[in-house]
Amino acid sequence: MNARRFLALFLPSLILATAMCGLVYVVDQQALRAGANDPQEQLAVDGARQLDAGAAPSSVATGTSVDLATDLAPFVVVYDSQGRVLATDGQLDGGPPIIPSGVLASARATGRDAVTWQPRSGIRLATVTIPWRGGTVMAGRSLRLIEERVASLGLLVGLAWLATLVALVIASALAVRLWPKASSHSRA
Repeated sequence: MNARRFLALFLPSLILATAMCGLVYVVDQQALRAGANDPQEQLAVDGARQLDAGAAPSSVATGTSVDLATDLAPFVVVYDSQGRVLATDGQLDGGPPIIPSGVLASARATGRDAVTWQPRSGIRLATVTIPWRGGTVMAGRSLRLIEERVASLGLLVGLAWLATLVALVIASALAVRLWPKASSHSRA
């Protein structure tokens, strides 16, 4: 087999297959992660609107108690303008979750802040924080299911890439075998 012809066929195909698998992974991972903020966005925006209309902070954080270390349910935290918790239905280690003050300041300055927050090892939360007249409202939820989906996506894309490589090796080898032999008349 002509190794130069094989590499000439295989390498560009390898680069294209790798780029396409990478693109599929990145687009799907970003779509999964971006969609993880949707429920929190609604909870935070609605909560800020209710608070601005005069609702009590305790009426915004009305869900059943959510343990951030184990539960998948969304939670809401209402902060005053100093960053103190006014009401929450989320608990972490027996107390209210305290998000870094920079998140609250950013939400007040820009009108919204969405971050992935890791309050401690093993807990990653997708949070959206929206300002209201008296402070900020943060809604969050665990990223555990999203991260499991991203891991599965990585495995599937990796397996598809390997299967594609095997197919490219076979196709390139077959193409080299079928390549017409150079005739002695065409050589100079």
